[in-house]
Amino acid sequence: MPDAIVIGLISDTHGQVRPEVHKALAGVSLILHAGDVCGDDVLDELGLIAPVLAVAGNCDPPGDPRLVGHIERTFDGVRVHVSHGHELGAPTPEKLLAAYDADVIVYGHTHRQLVTRAGGRLVVNPGAAGPRRFDLQPSVARLTIRDDRADVEIIPIVVSGSA
Repeated sequence: MPDAIVIGLISDTHGQVRPEVHKALAGVSLILHAGDVCGDDVLDELGLIAPVLAVAGNCDPPGDPRLVGHIERTFDGVRVHVSHGHELGAPTPEKLLAAYDADVIVYGHTHRQLVTRAGGRLVVNPGAAGPRRFDLQPSVARLTIRDDRADVEIIPIVVSGSA
């Protein structure tokens, strides 16, 4: 049985990589950033953990050469799509499933963690990992692909010394 592929999912860093992200994403083979990166320093810091592919969000400057509009990749037979979600207005699992036909759809923008399964497909928002907004717990996710199946775990970022 082949080893699992473990991919780190992160979004909405808004210029900040919390130290706790290093532990949460330790050992992943790749990091997919679903937009609102807001600075090359973020990509450089995440690159210390694993290679990074990132999409542009609505807060990222247009034309950044390190950010693309969307990512489409296949891992062990599982097709993964990554975009920020703002291209659909207010993204919902239903809108994302209708717009993209990948097995796993990863997005950000709403800052809200979400995992939805529909017809064998998976929609994931890892939540916002950057500055705390909207009274939401910062988080990232780990996507595990094994035997043509994808599973995901949302990992809350517990910030030391904060309430």
